Amino acid sequence: MTGAPEDRQPKPGDEKLVREKFLEKAKRTLGRVPFIEDAAAAYYCAIDPGTPPHVKAVLLGALAYFIMPIDAVPDFIAAFGYTDDAAVFWAAWRIVSARVTDDHVARARALVAKLRDEA
Repeated sequence: MTGAPEDRQPKPGDEKLVREKFLEKAKRTLGRVPFIEDAAAAYYCAIDPGTPPHVKAVLLGALAYFIMPIDAVPDFIAAFGYTDDAAVFWAAWRIVSARVTDDHVARARALVAKLRDEA
């Protein structure tokens, strides 16, 4: 690795993908993915202009992996489809969760409640 973590920047493609597809994926996986509220908090942290770039990079990478339909274990495989997504997300979450604010968590809870009401 080169450079300090603070020097790392999110990939523009990851941010675009996450901004365009996260809400759709959250709605589709509601009730099937146990980490959806934490993923939503990570989403709000990742798009927050006050979040340091290296934290955004970690979160956007993990969220992009969650969103992508093709990954190590295809999402459509019953009982195992989201295990790789969960592993990637939890690894990222452990690294940067201290940067997730109460506001991010509150917004995530409101989003998940709204999605449940719409379902």
